[in-house]
Amino acid sequence: MSGAGGADIVAGMDRLGPDRAIPGIDVDGAHKWRPSAPLREHVTDIWAWRSSATVPGTHQGVPGGHLTVVLCLDGDMELLRAPDPARSPGRYVSSVAGLHASPAVIATGPPQAGMQLRLTWRGARELLGLPAGELSGDVVDLGLLLPGFGSVLDRVREAPTWPTRFALLDRELCRVIDRRDRAGEPAREVVRAWDVLLRTGGTARIDELAGEVGWSRRHLGERFRAETGLGTKTAARLIRFERACDLLRSPARPGLADVAAVCGYADQPHLARDFRDLAGLTATGWLAERPA
Repeated sequence: MSGAGGADIVAGMDRLGPDRAIPGIDVDGAHKWRPSAPLREHVTDIWAWRSSATVPGTHQGVPGGHLTVVLCLDGDMELLRAPDPARSPGRYVSSVAGLHASPAVIATGPPQAGMQLRLTWRGARELLGLPAGELSGDVVDLGLLLPGFGSVLDRVREAPTWPTRFALLDRELCRVIDRRDRAGEPAREVVRAWDVLLRTGGTARIDELAGEVGWSRRHLGERFRAETGLGTKTAARLIRFERACDLLRSPARPGLADVAAVCGYADQPHLARDFRDLAGLTATGWLAERPA
């Protein structure tokens, strides 16, 4: 799930450091991996995370512009409510969350450790072999989409250091992509529309976007939703919101009013509304869970 895309497992977890060793999983200071060039256009970030045991509670998984892959190395993830309430809850050792516009609810309490990947919607085709739209609002066992990946996860667990785990996972994901039979490519117009939304931080006008790709607004929306699982307006909103969340989690941590202005919100109350609608809690409550 995701930092602001998919369910945000990393948020609220301890940053990894040399004083944060867990039985069976050493920690040597690494906490984020920049994927190799072949993988980067599909997986933009890989995070390592851990949490100590806490009083049982829940965590809101925040949506964004990426799918999220979660690999548990110690413990598992208990999903209490999927982003789409019609989807089933469940427990997962490895999972992928599709794009969605409402929070997931995840159980907290037991100690955990794992890795979290931000997966692009185009990367869903390359890595998982299906359009991201087929996973919209859902959380799915990764083993159903990548049979045999459990053996890779076992090797990642057994690796002696975090850098070794990151590199091993990076290499194995590249192999999955290299072996993937290309069942089809997304329409160039959908790719172009997403790229424009991304480049503008989600502030592009949808009518102008449709005109730029040469489709009607309605046709673009239908094709866009089939491929990604989101309508164009919702995608723009999530891209803008994800950018705001990333800024708020950065070391500089600008104020809410500054973030709203930089990300193209009319004002701070509009950003506050997105937190209520998309994250299921206030901006202040969201920040309280997340160290800068």
